Amino acid sequence: MQELESLKSIFKDRIFRVPDYQRGYAWKEEHLEDFWEDIINLPNDRYHYTGLLSLKLVPEEVWERWDKEGWLIEDRGFRPFHVVDGQQRLTTFIILINEIVNCVFQLSENQGKNPEEIYLGSFNLLEIQQEYLMIAKPPHAIIKSYKFGYEKDNPSSELLKHRILSNAESHGSVSESYYTLNLENAKIFFRENLNNYFTFNGIQGIEMLFKKLTRNLMFNIHEIQDDFDVFVAFETMNNRGKKLSNLELLKNRLIYLTTLYEKSELNNDDKRILRDNINEAWKNIYHYLGRNKKRPLVDDEFLNAHWILSFPYTRQKGDDYIKYLLDEKFTPKNVFTKVPVVKDSIIEVEEIVDDTDEFEEELPLAVSNAKLTPSEIEAYVESLKVAARHWYNTFNPINNSELDKEERLWLDRINRVGIVYFRPLLLAALMSSNIKQGERVELFRQVERFIFIAFRLGRAFSNYRNSEFFRLARKLQNGEITVQEIICILEARIEDWLEAKTAYDNQPFNTYIKRKFVNSSGFYGWNGLKYLLYEYEYEMMSKWGNQKIDWNLFVKNEDDKVSIEHIYPQTPTRIEWLEPFKDFSLVQQKYLTNSLGNLLPLSQSINSSLQNNIFSEKKHPVSSERRGFANGSHSEIEVSYYNEWTAKEILERGLKLISFMEKRWDIKFPNIDTKLEFLCLEFMKDSSAN
Repeated sequence: MQELESLKSIFKDRIFRVPDYQRGYAWKEEHLEDFWEDIINLPNDRYHYTGLLSLKLVPEEVWERWDKEGWLIEDRGFRPFHVVDGQQRLTTFIILINEIVNCVFQLSENQGKNPEEIYLGSFNLLEIQQEYLMIAKPPHAIIKSYKFGYEKDNPSSELLKHRILSNAESHGSVSESYYTLNLENAKIFFRENLNNYFTFNGIQGIEMLFKKLTRNLMFNIHEIQDDFDVFVAFETMNNRGKKLSNLELLKNRLIYLTTLYEKSELNNDDKRILRDNINEAWKNIYHYLGRNKKRPLVDDEFLNAHWILSFPYTRQKGDDYIKYLLDEKFTPKNVFTKVPVVKDSIIEVEEIVDDTDEFEEELPLAVSNAKLTPSEIEAYVESLKVAARHWYNTFNPINNSELDKEERLWLDRINRVGIVYFRPLLLAALMSSNIKQGERVELFRQVERFIFIAFRLGRAFSNYRNSEFFRLARKLQNGEITVQEIICILEARIEDWLEAKTAYDNQPFNTYIKRKFVNSSGFYGWNGLKYLLYEYEYEMMSKWGNQKIDWNLFVKNEDDKVSIEHIYPQTPTRIEWLEPFKDFSLVQQKYLTNSLGNLLPLSQSINSSLQNNIFSEKKHPVSSERRGFANGSHSEIEVSYYNEWTAKEILERGLKLISFMEKRWDIKFPNIDTKLEFLCLEFMKDSSAN
């Protein structure tokens, strides 16, 4: 077995690059915390096995294209390596060492000094930088060569050099992604924890931390000899429990397949171009997946959705899509398996005039090509690249300049109501250049209606008819069905089941909501409540202007605060509440409290204890503890016009919300009895007649 090596030994006369088939930096906060605790808790006199580091020597034809590292290899004898396994750990080491240097350099006693004048133990900071981070080529120090980094075309390359290691706030255009966000988060994590560690342990603590990092953590080095081993090793590796995503595995597989074609099928220049196209596509994909830093998108969900659009859908298991892609479609077997292809399909006949009156026939030339062609890979990769942008748009429609105003509105609504399984269908609609904007808007409107009626009112299971609509998404992508045909199917599925347009069957909903009343929550526990109340608020905002409720704050859960108020309190104690409801039983009072008409969306969350205030105080508070209805949301202002709040007003407002539902989602309640049953206020039948 090879002797274990420390970080100091590993970095001696070596240059490391993360190759193009590798994923980016994937460690999150929990991985950084584990790493940090391992370092600070390691006894000063103990060694710690850090794992296997798999490397592959970079051939000359590759490193000679590097811009700034050639002089280290040619003049100083450095050996360049691709990091096949262990890049997550090496990246973390480099960021931590860089932050240690920054921490020491910024100490007050070191202000105004050059790096070579500042020491950490027996090493000055310039020596540490040259050993692990960057070497400037003498004599002018214009060329700066980094000991560790990414291939040039990797989106993380520029960010690592110019924001992480050199601390520049801006250096040209940096394509940010999910991975670059992780790099920046790691830098912040170590900077904050080092400053805190210095506060308690002083410079001696930082010195010991650096020593443990570079001398006490030991690696087992394995040099991989050929390309086959490289790609196989990548597919099977794990880094401290952070498994490769399926999208990462697919990229590696596609690049690997480009190396398997014979020159007659794919010459070296075309191999390079196809490989570059794969890298460019993944760079674009991860840019969009991480574009919204607050809500990065899950790469495997994107890959699954694209698979639904590209290949026949099966519903056996959740991982069918990646099994198909890696085990059936994009496999070495499909490259090695040759199928006969007639290259010259036209037979050229040349007449020969002679005594025999015969002619010669040029037969078709048959060749053998791979079952999976390079053009298929190229087309699939290009489709993924295009899909990534539209996938991002479906999640982030607000203020999105690529979408029309109406498209933004309806996509936002679909996201808020709960998109269920419809994102692939929306993706197909956005990807197709043959679908007009008006057609997309109508499709989005019908999808939103279907979701609200089927899942929020009809209480359908989350996978209700998902296979059907996945297949329709693929047909739409392939131009085998029109938007109007899909709209007709959406409407038919609702009408055949709930008859929403003619005589809405509320039985599934009533069975559900009455169970909610048994548990005391009633409509307050309905998962469609906030969406309904927000849409009612939006309707009034469209008339009167001035948005007063922010959806993100509206759905945010805060301890001991509410964003939906029970106007008639859940636990009324004051006589002003007890007197108007005294003729109702306790059960009926509970139904009134949690009925739809008694629930009001607030423009500003309040402490739950304030819900017990009497109605006049809720409209016009006597203190500054809360904002009154009269100065709140449009829904609050509407309620503030009532002189009193009794069971009659609760019923009246509930019926008003039902009327809004009928108009907004094209629903028809058959009669007043059905409406009362929906509200669970059948005992108020006599009041509804007045």
